[in-house]
Amino acid sequence: MRNAVRLIPLAIATATAFAAGVGYEDTPQIPGQKWKVHDKNRPNPPVVAPGETFSHQAPAPADATVLFDGKDLSKWQGGKDGKAPWKVENGYFEVVKGTGDIQTKEKFANFQLHFEWSAPNPPKGDSQGRGNSGLFLHGLYEVQVLDVYNNKTYADGQAGGLYGMWPPLQNAMKKPGEWNTYDVIFEGPLFGDDGKVTRKASVTVIHNGVVLHHKQEFNGPSGHRNTPNYFKYDGTGPIRLQDHGDPVRFRNIWIRPLGEYDRPETH
Repeated sequence: MRNAVRLIPLAIATATAFAAGVGYEDTPQIPGQKWKVHDKNRPNPPVVAPGETFSHQAPAPADATVLFDGKDLSKWQGGKDGKAPWKVENGYFEVVKGTGDIQTKEKFANFQLHFEWSAPNPPKGDSQGRGNSGLFLHGLYEVQVLDVYNNKTYADGQAGGLYGMWPPLQNAMKKPGEWNTYDVIFEGPLFGDDGKVTRKASVTVIHNGVVLHHKQEFNGPSGHRNTPNYFKYDGTGPIRLQDHGDPVRFRNIWIRPLGEYDRPETH
């Protein structure tokens, strides 16, 4: 995880984490919880071996927007010239270290997202330095992407964790080089005229067929070693993927609006 609210360089943050064990003791309290952000004493979730497949290579429904079809990054932007600079080959795309985050050109409100990713093989590094990226909903709220197969890290930084807030209920990680699926249902925040949040953003996350969160609320945008507050915006945002320096791969990404009850049928 690394974004605009991060104030500590990655190398320093990682070294500090290793020096203190796996996690921190000098971070702020998470609102509404007894734990601190990235608390070294917070227990890691139990490991559950996922099934061989779940929604792997699931085809997009008719009303979905395909964000990556295995061919190009035309739906994405980033880099100095606005073109997403990550590598595309063999039906997947891969983070290119140092080129920066990429995000969708289109913005979305409340949605269902299908997302597949694979950690580098052979694995390199440990804790947050191993197979790290991030899936940012509305560009703000992170579902962690991290290789946690036999790799201990702080609980709220686990794969599928709501970074800096909530660990996943389980660790359902596949081996490095194998494909993981995230199936995500996201509802964005609502704000009053005074700018205060009236409904927090919430998410359901299923990792390789294992429920990690169900309608769990975000306390605000994601941050490293801090607890950022909500700020008012129009309730839409892009899907952002993070360049954390590791060659994480992605494929078969599609998104569809949640819709509303009792909408008339269209022909």
